[in-house]
Amino acid sequence: MISKAVSAAAIAAAFLSLSTAAYAQCGGASWYGPGFNGKRAASGEIFNENAMTAAHRSLPFGTKVMVTDQRTGAEIEVTINDRGPFHGSRIIDLSKAAATKLGFRNRGTTSVCISQL
Repeated sequence: MISKAVSAAAIAAAFLSLSTAAYAQCGGASWYGPGFNGKRAASGEIFNENAMTAAHRSLPFGTKVMVTDQRTGAEIEVTINDRGPFHGSRIIDLSKAAATKLGFRNRGTTSVCISQL
């Protein structure tokens, strides 16, 4: 009976360690800037299209995430300061500067994976 209790505890501990793992998500990314630059983001700060920021539907404001372009492997770090995107399967909207640094600004969208830092 003790071995079953130990096994159950080990399984529970393993499950808890998995549930506290860093946040990760993959999907579409787009970018925004013109028309929003200088206006208030959902966080209350003034949106700057030349800053390394992004919009996400649910991550807390101030969260830093690593964004990896699945096509090229390029990576950037951004800070969540706005809400969105509100289009289809996109998971993140990057600032103009972030999209430029990631290398997809001319295409408009790309496939990415994001992970919380």
